[in-house]
Amino acid sequence: MVAPRANWKGFIKFGEVACPVALYTAASTSERIAFNTLNRKTGNRVKREFVDTETGDPVERDDQVKGYEIENGQYIILEPDEVAAAVPDSDKTLKVDAFIPCKEIDDVYFDKPYYLAPDKMGTEAFLLLRDGMKKAKVAAIARTVLFRRMRTVLIRPHGKGLIATTLNFDYEVRSSTEAFEELPDLKIQGEMLELAEHIIGTKKGSFDASTFDDRYEAAVAELVKAKIEGRSLPKKKAPVASKPSDLLQALRESAGIGGKTGSKPTAANANKSASRQKATKPAAATKAKRAAATARRAS
Repeated sequence: MVAPRANWKGFIKFGEVACPVALYTAASTSERIAFNTLNRKTGNRVKREFVDTETGDPVERDDQVKGYEIENGQYIILEPDEVAAAVPDSDKTLKVDAFIPCKEIDDVYFDKPYYLAPDKMGTEAFLLLRDGMKKAKVAAIARTVLFRRMRTVLIRPHGKGLIATTLNFDYEVRSSTEAFEELPDLKIQGEMLELAEHIIGTKKGSFDASTFDDRYEAAVAELVKAKIEGRSLPKKKAPVASKPSDLLQALRESAGIGGKTGSKPTAANANKSASRQKATKPAAATKAKRAAATARRAS
């Protein structure tokens, strides 16, 4: 098996202790099904081409340059060497600014994860940092230049090593207030809440990523296979959202309770039913005795 290739090499420094480390991609999309864009008429692949929006003429790569729009249709040109000069210099050091409790971490800021491992020398210092953070139950906030950008990185113990997650900047994360501002101030209680708690209780489990299927990839793979074999796939019915008026009934059915009033009688109702049955038996016996006596007298 080919050893993974490091995306970045440098040092991690906490206090006056430094050790060489390497970053490795922890998540990749390279195994996903990929499509090519084709000409429907010829079946040939097409290529992307940059053209001048005014003249319509193709623009060669050497003539392409970055620009920033300052007004509608007005741009300032930024030459490649000017952009390169503006990028912060990298000292290849992940300098730990602070250690924070793990419970304070808001994962809405998480960007991309990388495995952080010791690079050749410095294993002892690396393990010291890992075990120290495990014992203190903290994560480290560090900064460095990664891929030509200054990045804030969250470092946490992970398995035998560390995991470094680049973080989104505050201006990149939208406020939750906007997303939830139209949510009504409605308090759910009574039977509906009890049923929801019951359903949640029956669905408790543990996190195991290996059990999660990429249904899109599986569906596309099946579609490709069907196309090759010259067959079509059956159409799936779209799910129907529950109406507010049907929510309680849907909860009851999810909890295994049939009918709109529930399938199990209450204790009071059960007692009443039993009393009625007991009262019926003596009455029937008395009626039968009377009928027998009348028959004897007639004979």
